[in-house]
Amino acid sequence: MSMDIDKLMQRLFELYPEAATDSFIDPFFSLISTVMSHRTRDDVTYPAASRLFESFSTPEEMVRADVSEIETLIKDVGFYRVKAGRIQEISRLLLEKYDGRVPDNMEALLELPGVGRKTANCVLAHAFLKDALAVDTHVHRISNRLGLVETKTPEETEAELKKIFPQKDWRYINLLLVKLGQNTCRPISPRCKTCTLNDICPKILL
Repeated sequence: MSMDIDKLMQRLFELYPEAATDSFIDPFFSLISTVMSHRTRDDVTYPAASRLFESFSTPEEMVRADVSEIETLIKDVGFYRVKAGRIQEISRLLLEKYDGRVPDNMEALLELPGVGRKTANCVLAHAFLKDALAVDTHVHRISNRLGLVETKTPEETEAELKKIFPQKDWRYINLLLVKLGQNTCRPISPRCKTCTLNDICPKILL
Protein backbone atom coordinates (compact mmCIF):
# COMPACT_ATOMS: atom_id res chain seq x y z
CA MET A 1 0.00 0.00 0.00
CA SER A 2 1.57 3.24 -1.15
CA MET A 3 0.97 6.16 1.20
CA ASP A 4 -0.26 9.46 -0.25
CA ILE A 5 2.08 11.88 1.55
CA ASP A 6 0.06 14.98 0.64
CA LYS A 7 -3.12 13.41 2.00
CA LEU A 8 -1.30 12.30 5.14
CA MET A 9 0.00 15.80 5.88
CA GLN A 10 -3.31 17.45 5.03
CA ARG A 11 -5.23 15.27 7.46
CA LEU A 12 -2.71 15.71 10.26
CA PHE A 13 -2.65 19.50 9.85
CA GLU A 14 -6.46 19.54 9.87
CA LEU A 15 -6.41 17.56 13.11
CA TYR A 16 -3.60 19.57 14.72
CA PRO A 17 -3.61 23.04 13.09
CA GLU A 18 -1.52 24.49 15.93
CA ALA A 19 1.44 22.45 14.67
CA ALA A 20 1.66 24.70 11.62
CA THR A 21 2.19 27.83 13.74
CA ASP A 22 5.83 28.92 13.65
CA SER A 23 5.89 30.68 17.01
CA PHE A 24 9.22 31.71 18.54
CA ILE A 25 10.64 29.44 21.24
CA ASP A 26 13.64 30.65 23.21
CA PRO A 27 16.58 28.44 22.12
CA PHE A 28 17.87 27.95 25.67
CA PHE A 29 14.43 26.93 26.94
CA SER A 30 14.00 24.64 23.93
CA LEU A 31 17.36 22.97 24.56
CA ILE A 32 16.97 22.49 28.31
CA SER A 33 13.33 21.37 28.20
CA THR A 34 14.13 18.82 25.48
CA VAL A 35 17.02 17.43 27.53
CA MET A 36 14.62 17.20 30.47
CA SER A 37 12.05 15.37 28.34
CA HIS A 38 14.15 12.22 27.90
CA ARG A 39 12.18 9.28 29.34
CA THR A 40 9.57 11.72 30.68
CA ARG A 41 6.06 12.57 29.49
CA ASP A 42 5.38 16.04 28.09
CA ASP A 43 2.73 16.74 30.73
CA VAL A 44 5.46 16.32 33.35
CA THR A 45 8.34 17.91 31.45
CA TYR A 46 6.87 21.29 30.60
CA PRO A 47 5.53 22.24 34.04
CA ALA A 48 8.93 21.28 35.49
CA ALA A 49 10.78 23.28 32.83
CA SER A 50 8.54 26.28 33.48
CA ARG A 51 9.27 26.10 37.22
CA LEU A 52 12.99 25.89 36.52
CA PHE A 53 12.99 28.89 34.18
CA GLU A 54 10.96 30.99 36.59
CA SER A 55 13.96 30.74 38.93
CA PHE A 56 16.90 30.43 36.51
CA SER A 57 16.31 31.53 32.92
CA THR A 58 19.83 32.02 31.53
CA PRO A 59 23.04 29.95 31.36
CA GLU A 60 24.63 32.37 33.83
CA GLU A 61 21.87 31.82 36.38
CA MET A 62 21.97 28.03 35.90
CA VAL A 63 25.71 27.93 36.54
CA ARG A 64 25.45 30.11 39.66
CA ALA A 65 22.62 28.01 41.10
CA ASP A 66 23.29 25.22 43.55
CA VAL A 67 22.64 21.93 41.77
CA SER A 68 20.32 20.91 44.62
CA GLU A 69 18.07 23.87 43.74
CA ILE A 70 17.81 22.67 40.16
CA GLU A 71 17.12 19.13 41.36
CA THR A 72 14.27 20.34 43.56
CA LEU A 73 12.66 22.29 40.73
CA ILE A 74 12.80 19.41 38.24
CA LYS A 75 12.33 16.48 40.65
CA ASP A 76 9.19 15.29 38.83
CA VAL A 77 11.11 14.35 35.67
CA GLY A 78 12.86 11.02 35.25
CA PHE A 79 16.54 10.83 36.27
CA TYR A 80 16.28 14.36 37.63
CA ARG A 81 19.63 14.30 39.44
CA VAL A 82 21.51 13.29 36.29
CA LYS A 83 19.63 15.91 34.28
CA ALA A 84 20.31 18.66 36.82
CA GLY A 85 24.03 18.03 36.44
CA ARG A 86 23.73 18.03 32.67
CA ILE A 87 21.82 21.30 32.71
CA GLN A 88 24.64 22.96 34.61
CA GLU A 89 27.30 21.43 32.37
CA ILE A 90 25.46 22.50 29.22
CA SER A 91 25.11 26.01 30.63
CA ARG A 92 28.81 26.15 31.47
CA LEU A 93 29.80 25.03 27.97
CA LEU A 94 27.46 27.55 26.35
CA LEU A 95 29.15 30.32 28.33
CA GLU A 96 32.67 29.07 27.62
CA LYS A 97 32.31 28.29 23.92
CA TYR A 98 29.33 30.24 22.56
CA ASP A 99 29.09 33.42 24.65
CA GLY A 100 26.01 32.03 26.38
CA ARG A 101 24.10 31.41 23.16
CA VAL A 102 22.71 28.11 21.91
CA PRO A 103 24.46 27.11 18.66
CA ASP A 104 22.25 26.73 15.61
CA ASN A 105 23.98 23.80 13.94
CA MET A 106 23.88 20.05 14.44
CA GLU A 107 27.60 19.51 14.95
CA ALA A 108 27.91 21.97 17.84
CA LEU A 109 24.71 20.81 19.53
CA LEU A 110 25.85 17.18 19.47
CA GLU A 111 28.94 18.15 21.46
CA LEU A 112 26.78 19.13 24.43
CA PRO A 113 26.21 16.50 27.17
CA GLY A 114 22.89 14.69 26.93
CA VAL A 115 22.21 15.95 23.42
CA GLY A 116 21.63 13.40 20.65
CA ARG A 117 20.18 13.79 17.18
CA LYS A 118 16.58 13.93 18.38
CA THR A 119 17.27 16.74 20.84
CA ALA A 120 19.44 18.64 18.37
CA ASN A 121 16.81 18.34 15.64
CA CYS A 122 14.06 19.51 18.02
CA VAL A 123 16.06 22.62 18.89
CA LEU A 124 16.90 23.35 15.26
CA ALA A 125 13.30 22.87 14.14
CA HIS A 126 11.43 24.58 16.97
CA ALA A 127 13.80 27.31 18.14
CA PHE A 128 15.57 28.16 14.88
CA LEU A 129 12.82 27.09 12.43
CA LYS A 130 15.30 25.09 10.41
CA ASP A 131 14.37 22.16 8.19
CA ALA A 132 15.25 19.50 10.74
CA LEU A 133 13.43 16.22 11.31
CA ALA A 134 13.36 15.00 14.90
CA VAL A 135 12.61 11.31 15.41
CA ASP A 136 11.54 10.11 18.84
CA THR A 137 9.79 6.88 19.84
CA HIS A 138 6.41 8.14 18.56
CA VAL A 139 7.75 9.15 15.15
CA HIS A 140 9.75 5.93 14.82
CA ARG A 141 6.82 3.70 15.81
CA ILE A 142 4.17 5.45 13.73
CA SER A 143 6.35 5.76 10.63
CA ASN A 144 6.84 1.98 10.66
CA ARG A 145 3.18 1.32 11.51
CA LEU A 146 2.09 3.47 8.56
CA GLY A 147 4.44 1.58 6.27
CA LEU A 148 6.36 4.75 5.43
CA VAL A 149 9.61 3.09 6.46
CA GLU A 150 10.90 -0.30 7.51
CA THR A 151 13.61 0.62 9.98
CA LYS A 152 15.13 -0.55 13.25
CA THR A 153 16.52 2.68 14.72
CA PRO A 154 15.45 6.34 14.96
CA GLU A 155 18.55 7.30 12.97
CA GLU A 156 17.49 5.04 10.10
CA THR A 157 13.95 6.41 10.31
CA GLU A 158 15.19 10.00 10.09
CA ALA A 159 17.24 9.23 6.99
CA GLU A 160 14.36 7.42 5.26
CA LEU A 161 11.72 10.02 6.11
CA LYS A 162 13.91 12.73 4.62
CA LYS A 163 13.72 10.85 1.32
CA ILE A 164 9.93 10.67 1.46
CA PHE A 165 8.79 14.07 2.73
CA PRO A 166 9.45 17.45 1.11
CA GLN A 167 12.09 19.40 3.03
CA LYS A 168 9.56 22.13 3.85
CA ASP A 169 7.58 19.60 5.92
CA TRP A 170 10.46 18.16 7.95
CA ARG A 171 10.16 20.37 11.00
CA TYR A 172 6.42 19.69 11.38
CA ILE A 173 6.59 15.89 11.28
CA ASN A 174 7.70 15.51 14.90
CA LEU A 175 4.96 17.75 16.28
CA LEU A 176 2.25 16.05 14.22
CA LEU A 177 3.24 12.44 14.85
CA VAL A 178 3.97 13.00 18.55
CA LYS A 179 0.46 14.40 19.02
CA LEU A 180 -0.99 11.49 17.05
CA GLY A 181 1.05 9.03 19.11
CA GLN A 182 0.01 10.53 22.44
CA ASN A 183 -3.69 10.77 21.61
CA THR A 184 -4.51 8.01 19.13
CA CYS A 185 -1.71 5.86 17.69
CA ARG A 186 -0.53 4.62 21.07
CA PRO A 187 2.09 1.88 21.51
CA ILE A 188 -0.49 -0.47 23.05
CA SER A 189 -4.19 -0.53 22.12
CA PRO A 190 -4.10 2.20 19.45
CA ARG A 191 -7.45 3.85 18.74
CA CYS A 192 -7.56 2.89 15.08
CA LYS A 193 -11.33 3.24 14.63
CA THR A 194 -11.27 6.93 15.53
CA CYS A 195 -7.96 7.75 13.80
CA THR A 196 -8.01 10.29 10.98
CA LEU A 197 -5.64 8.01 9.05
CA ASN A 198 -7.62 4.80 9.56
CA ASP A 199 -8.60 4.33 5.91
CA ILE A 200 -5.09 4.89 4.53
CA CYS A 201 -3.05 3.14 7.23
CA PRO A 202 -1.88 -0.45 6.56
CA LYS A 203 -1.52 -1.01 10.33
CA ILE A 204 1.82 -2.78 10.07
CA LEU A 205 2.45 -5.20 12.99
CA LEU A 206 -1.04 -4.66 14.45
